[in-house]
Amino acid sequence: MAHYAFINGDNIVTQVIVGRDENDLAEGVTSWEDYYGELMGQTCLRTSYNTLGGVHSQDGTPFRKNYAGIGFTYDEERDAFIPPRPEYPSWVLDEDTCLWVAPVPMPEDGVYVWDEQAGDWVAADEAV
Repeated sequence: MAHYAFINGDNIVTQVIVGRDENDLAEGVTSWEDYYGELMGQTCLRTSYNTLGGVHSQDGTPFRKNYAGIGFTYDEERDAFIPPRPEYPSWVLDEDTCLWVAPVPMPEDGVYVWDEQAGDWVAADEAV
């Protein structure tokens, strides 16, 4: 089973489907990306359910940095799916992972939420 993302003219993911494995070609099909893309009238790109931040969870080869989701942007130069920017203007795109990160690492000793006004993580039980 393989996953495929449909990309509109603005390089935004509009849909993600489960499709045929790329090596399981039917007669007359040379590429499932091309086949599904023609069927839907959009660019179709394979995406890996097991890839996040450029790391494959099962020690395989990472694929397009992140598993695509509706609303993600496909960046052709990076060959990467990038999630929508969070509502926090201070967060920046990590060029290696193609994920948005806070300017301060989140503590690992509890549950925290980002406080944009404070520019820091706040314990979830203290958040308003």
